[in-house]
Amino acid sequence: MSGHSKWATIKHKKGALDAKRGKIFTRLIKEITIAARAGGGDPDGNPRLRTAIAAAKAENMPADNIKRGIQRGTGEIPGLQYEEISFEGYGPGGVAVIVDCTTDNRNRAVSEIRHAFSKNGGNLGEPNSVRFMFSKKGVIAIAKEAANEEQLMNIVLEAGGDDLNDEGENWEIITEPSAYEAVAQAVKDAKIETVMSEVTMIASTYTKLEGATAAQMLRLLDALEDHDDVQNVYSNFDMDANQLEEIAG
Repeated sequence: MSGHSKWATIKHKKGALDAKRGKIFTRLIKEITIAARAGGGDPDGNPRLRTAIAAAKAENMPADNIKRGIQRGTGEIPGLQYEEISFEGYGPGGVAVIVDCTTDNRNRAVSEIRHAFSKNGGNLGEPNSVRFMFSKKGVIAIAKEAANEEQLMNIVLEAGGDDLNDEGENWEIITEPSAYEAVAQAVKDAKIETVMSEVTMIASTYTKLEGATAAQMLRLLDALEDHDDVQNVYSNFDMDANQLEEIAG
C-alpha cells in the first residue's frame, strides 16, 4: 500500500471513530474486560490488559471506568459475559478482510456480520481463508516534524524495534508484538508525539481499488465499524488518497 493512501485511510477511519466517541469507550471497556477475564486483573502480570489500559488512558477514559471493566472481567462485579469471534472474508474486488468481534450473542453477531458483507458486495470465507496474508505487528506512526530519522532509528535499535519506514508525511516504526510496549514507552520517554500507536494486523500484499468498487469497499468498512460487536477491522484495501477524500467528503 502506498504510504499516501495508507495514511489517508487511517485518517478517514479515525475521523469516523472520533465522531462516535462513546463507541470508542465501549470497545476499550470490552477489551479490558476480556483481557482481565483471560489473564487476571493485575496489569503487571497481564500484557494484554496492560496494553488495553494504556489505550484507554490515551483516549482519556476515566480511571473508574477502567477499574470497573477490570472488575467485570475478574468477576468482582456482575456484567455481561463476552465471547471473542473472528470472521474472515472478501470485500468488493476480492479485498481480504478480517473482523474481530466481542459479543454476548454469537448467533446475532454471525448473522449481522454476514449480512453486512453480502449487502456491500462481499462474502464471508472459511477460517484461515485470508488470515495467512496478514502478520500481527506493533505500529507506531510519527509525523515527520515531531522527530528526525536518526533519533527514531536510535530508539528502534535500542528498544528492540524491527524497522523504521518513510511513509510520506510520517515515519512508521514496526515492531514484533512482544517488543511493542518497550518501543512505545521509549518513544513516550523521548516526549515524541505519535499519530497512531497500536498492535495491529499488517497485510503482506495490497489490492488497489478504483471508482465504484472502491466506494463500495468503503461502505463495507463503515458498516462493519458501525456494528456494536466489532472491535477491529483489518483489510488489504488500497485506493488513491484523493479519491478517498472525495468519497469520504
